[in-house]
Amino acid sequence: MSNHPKIHPIHDPEARSARPSAPLVPRAALRSEQGDPTKMSMPYVPLAPPRKRGRSCCCRCVCCTLCLLLLLVVAVGATIGILYLVFKPKLPDYSIDRLQLTQFALNQDSSLSTSFNVTINATNPNENIGIYYEDESKITVWYKEDKLSEGSLPKFYQGYENTTMIYVEMTGQTQNATGIMTTLDEQQQTTGSIPLELRVNQPVRIKFGKLKLMEVRFLVSCGVFVDSLTANGVIKIQSSSCKFRLRP
Repeated sequence: MSNHPKIHPIHDPEARSARPSAPLVPRAALRSEQGDPTKMSMPYVPLAPPRKRGRSCCCRCVCCTLCLLLLLVVAVGATIGILYLVFKPKLPDYSIDRLQLTQFALNQDSSLSTSFNVTINATNPNENIGIYYEDESKITVWYKEDKLSEGSLPKFYQGYENTTMIYVEMTGQTQNATGIMTTLDEQQQTTGSIPLELRVNQPVRIKFGKLKLMEVRFLVSCGVFVDSLTANGVIKIQSSSCKFRLRP
């Protein structure tokens, strides 16, 4: 019977004995004051609030509106500039041609009744610009701060490079006019002249060639010095000057 060799395990001194791995959590921390650390909840981090789309839409609408308004202003300005360069507009000219006083009487109740007839010389010096004189105009006669009479201008169209004589009748009644009469007599005796003012508020529409613009207002103020205020007679105009301005 043959002898079989016996196999004995050889101990390797260099081989390192397997050591149990250290726990991921220290043993001292297995139990804490708040319990098991493996069951501890994560700290709460607040989420950023969602963006409001309404505010952004509102901002976009405001920006679009402002852009449209800016474009509109630029377009209107460019149109006015082109019209000015093409037509070269000039201001109309006004003057008082004749002034007549048909009534000037102090009544028993101390009111003053007056009636004036005035002839206005209106000149349009423009070559390709017409003027439509519209309704609801007003012309008044003033002595200092007291209105004596009022009336209105007729509705008409004034063509290119045209001069028109406008005849207007005005009537009025001023209350508590005793002081006005005294002041008028003193001023006439002292200076030999009486200052009056004619104010015109006239709505018009300007026509550039075939283009008719929106309605604006002519504001005219004429200072007139007369020799006297005598009823039923033509008043002599010593001097007069008119100022003109435009109002939308």
